[in-house]
Formats: sequence, C-alpha cells, structure tokens
Amino acid sequence: QVQLVESGGGSVQAGGSLRVSCAVSGYTLSPYSMAWFRQAPGKEREGVAGISTGGGVTEYADSVKGRFTISRDNAKNTLYLQMNALKPEDTAMYYCAAGLGDGGPGWYLTSGAYRYWGQGTQVTVSS
Repeated sequence: QVQLVESGGGSVQAGGSLRVSCAVSGYTLSPYSMAWFRQAPGKEREGVAGISTGGGVTEYADSVKGRFTISRDNAKNTLYLQMNALKPEDTAMYYCAAGLGDGGPGWYLTSGAYRYWGQGTQVTVSS
C-alpha cells in the first residue's frame, strides 16, 4: 500500500517562499507520476504541478508558472514543491498525489491520473 505524507506547510507573508515535501512509502507495481494539487474551502481541487516518473517532464498550472517548481528525489522517495513569490490566492490545503505512470500533455495535472493521495498540508499566505 502506498502512503503519502506531506509536510512543510505553514503561514507566510505575500512575496515569501515556502517548500512543501511529500514522503512516499510503500510501492506501486509500476513507476509513478506525481503531482501537487490544492484545494481551498468552497473551491474545486486544482492541479498545481505535476512531474513524470523520472522527473524529465513537468507541468504547471498557469497561475503558478514561474513561481513554483516541482521536483523529485526518487532515491529518497520524496516529492517537493518550491513555492516562491507567494500570493494570498495560493492559500489552500496542498495535497500530494501519486499515479501509475507517465502520459501525454496535460496528463500530470489531471486528478484522474492519480490513485494515491496524502492527507494534505495547509499553506496560508497573508497580505
């Protein structure tokens, strides 16, 4: 069974930076793609950033391009999201997700591509 545990959330002022991490334990039968999603109260869950199994392909939501960077360290079984120039609208619960493999364009930001989810870590950005 695959377990995903997020950490690193917290409160930060607008313009600041934060890095959240996702520790992966267990395994899937195939290599997995991974992603960060976020959800604010009353809003739909949205894909923020996704990454291919080997880290060679990344995708970002338009709202975070140029500010966020997703990366992975497969040797450490850890996924990261570096968030810079944070805005109040970035405030949300951030969830780590793991899928079963790679896909074409847009695949990595699609929630249906992922089978395993963490419990989330809260990120709050104040003005």
